[in-house]
Amino acid sequence: MDPLHLLVVTMDTGRRDALGRALSALGPPPVTAATGAEAAAALGVPGLGAVVVDLALPGLDAAALRRSLTPSVPVPPDSLADAERRHIALTLGHTRGNKRQAALLLGISRSTLLHKIRRYGLTAVATRVRSTD
Repeated sequence: MDPLHLLVVTMDTGRRDALGRALSALGPPPVTAATGAEAAAALGVPGLGAVVVDLALPGLDAAALRRSLTPSVPVPPDSLADAERRHIALTLGHTRGNKRQAALLLGISRSTLLHKIRRYGLTAVATRVRSTD
C-alpha cells in the first residue's frame, strides 16, 4: 500500500511548519500551500489522499471546496474481503511483520491469520515489512 500524501493549506507559516513536521513523522512530508491558488495547483499531486485546510483562510468558500473535493459520481464501497485484506496488511505493517502480535491485535488466532495471509496473498507484504528492519 502506498503512503498517504497530505496537502496542508494555511497562511500561518508557524502552523504550516508545525503541521509539516508532525505529519512528516507519520509518513512522507506533506505538500503545503499558503493560498487557494497554490492549493488548487497542488491538488494534482499524484497519490494525494487528504487535505488539511485552515478554515480561517481569507476568501475561502467552504461549499465550493467541498464540491471540488467530492467526486461527482459516488465511489462504490470496497468489498468486505478488500477491507479485511487492507486491515490485515496495515496491522502487519504496524507490527513489522510479527504475525503473533498482529493476530493478538486483530483478535484472531495465529493460524487464522496465517490462513488469511495466504488467502489474500499477503506473504510478500509481511516479508517486505520484516526485511526492512
